[in-house]
Amino acid sequence: MKPQVPYKTRQAALTMLKKHGESSALQLAELLGVSVQAMRRHLRTLHQEGLVQSNLMNLGPGRPSNVWELTSCGHKRFQDASDKFAVGLLGSIEANLSQAVLEGILVNLSIKKASLYRSEIGHGQITQRLEKLVELLNQEGYMAELHVLDDGQGWYLNENHCSIKLIAENYPAVCDQELQFIRSTLPDCNVQRMKWRLESGHSCGFHISPINTNA
Repeated sequence: MKPQVPYKTRQAALTMLKKHGESSALQLAELLGVSVQAMRRHLRTLHQEGLVQSNLMNLGPGRPSNVWELTSCGHKRFQDASDKFAVGLLGSIEANLSQAVLEGILVNLSIKKASLYRSEIGHGQITQRLEKLVELLNQEGYMAELHVLDDGQGWYLNENHCSIKLIAENYPAVCDQELQFIRSTLPDCNVQRMKWRLESGHSCGFHISPINTNA
């Protein structure tokens, strides 16, 4: 079966944005030989998938126009050798030093990341901090979502994409550190892993609830 034309056009649009950094719907339409109306529909679909985002810019006389660019998730659709390099580096550390040294490095990285995230999310209400946490995770390409639990006593954090999938598959200990990282980022919350991509499913999920129920 031949690939559907809309899919091929959207993939081509992603490639053009990767090459040019940012483009308007008109510029992309001219490059790919489709109508502006069709390109706008493709861009809306890509936006819904979290692969592109738009910004208003003045491109000449008249009102500002939308200029499109890839999101962090969009960039990850292209081949990236950084994960393979990281796996090789971790393997070299483990081979030449020890498992304990490797685990110590991962712990230190988790502590530093949690410290950075705490400074970013501030000291507001838990809900506000969780929303900021989701924003930061999405900047790393995790496609995270936050849902309030039915009983109103907590939240469910779902990560639909793993930005370090190759590393996690080779070194599952990084997933343990991810759990510790979230706990350290939200020290006034209980955080439990409810779903693990490496065991089943296509995402990782965490149950988060305040330690102080009056928080």
